[in-house]
Amino acid sequence: MNDRTFGFATRAIHAGTPPDPVTGSRAAPIYQSSAFVFGSTEEAAELFALRGYGHIYSRISNPTVASFEERMASLEGGLGAVAFSSGLAAQLAVVLALARNGDHILCSQNVYGGTVTQFSITLERMGIAVTFVPSSDANAMRAALRPETKLLFVETIGNPAGSIADLDTLAEFAHQNGFPLVVDNTFASPYCCRPIEFGADIVVASATKFICGHGTTVGGVVVDAGRFDYGTARFPLLSEPSRGYHGKVFTETFGEYAFLMRLRAEILRDVGAQLGAHDAWLLLQGLETLPLRMERHVANARAVGQHLEAHPDVEWVRHPGLPSHPDAALAARYLPRGAGSVFTFGIRGGRDAGRRFIDALELWSHLANVGDAKSLVIHPASTTHSQLSDEEMLAAGVAPETIRLSVGLEDREDLIWDIDQALVRARSGNGVRR
Repeated sequence: MNDRTFGFATRAIHAGTPPDPVTGSRAAPIYQSSAFVFGSTEEAAELFALRGYGHIYSRISNPTVASFEERMASLEGGLGAVAFSSGLAAQLAVVLALARNGDHILCSQNVYGGTVTQFSITLERMGIAVTFVPSSDANAMRAALRPETKLLFVETIGNPAGSIADLDTLAEFAHQNGFPLVVDNTFASPYCCRPIEFGADIVVASATKFICGHGTTVGGVVVDAGRFDYGTARFPLLSEPSRGYHGKVFTETFGEYAFLMRLRAEILRDVGAQLGAHDAWLLLQGLETLPLRMERHVANARAVGQHLEAHPDVEWVRHPGLPSHPDAALAARYLPRGAGSVFTFGIRGGRDAGRRFIDALELWSHLANVGDAKSLVIHPASTTHSQLSDEEMLAAGVAPETIRLSVGLEDREDLIWDIDQALVRARSGNGVRR
């Protein structure tokens, strides 16, 4: 069996969770413990000095969380993973592991509104500068480069415009300039795209979305490819002595695990944004059905998108899995199993018609999430991207009439019926549910 390369669905069920050696439990146990007993004072000293492997305190690691991390690393094709309490915590941890006051990062314009505010407000308060650029504009990215640039951050499928990152090209650009490519793979999930296979160095995701799949759990994860060389002067936080571990140099001590070790042993330890054991267990359950769910998500979204494109009350549809999308060729290249199930459309009548449409829906739930088994809808300009200026919203692909859909697993005929009746009510001016 050690010579066998198992398929994605098999790993989604089995990776990281062999039968429990103590009880024989086939389901992963929930280790609901804040701390773990040391076998001896010598073992405790070795663990605290990062000279041994084991669990100390659940803020740093936990056996149930470790099972989730191992499964995510397997599905994304990475060396290892570290889980966090949310997707935003995960991506902030990546930045803090590589950058400090006076440093700079590049970020695509087409990203989640919460990422924009985290990077442009919170990071800049920490003294880390951020430049937002169109990731498809090589000249703009080159013009934004600085000697202190530490990473390039993009989303596989941009939220909410559906732009597709040209991963091969972006990885080549980042590596030529000496820093890693970090990819948020939330909307695609590892079922639809594995960015590491296209040159990405670090993958982050909000596990709250398709990884969980049922809208029950908030979590985040970072997966490291283990290929990038951090042993250069550009990354002193990894290549120079650490004050937190008596001068230990992460790149010299841990080699390809240097980034993962600093992420866990310093950032997670000090920030305290750990994933809980029960939440990790719920995420493991979600991963077991990820391939089946994503196949249905993709098929339903394509059908709904095609229906909306032909509807007279719809001005435009931006679904990267449809031929009409400007990035359809990139989607076919990087997401051969489908471009997820989150996309946007513009309703005729603008903001007011959008409000009436959402209020008239019966099956679609109006809330701030995606990737649920249930179909979801939201108006980004007044919610997820409302903290942005008008200019920032337009740069992110958000117009006043934009409506974002997260297509779930219901019967597609019912979803289309609900959309049609809500569009009729939006046009008539009656947006009240029956």
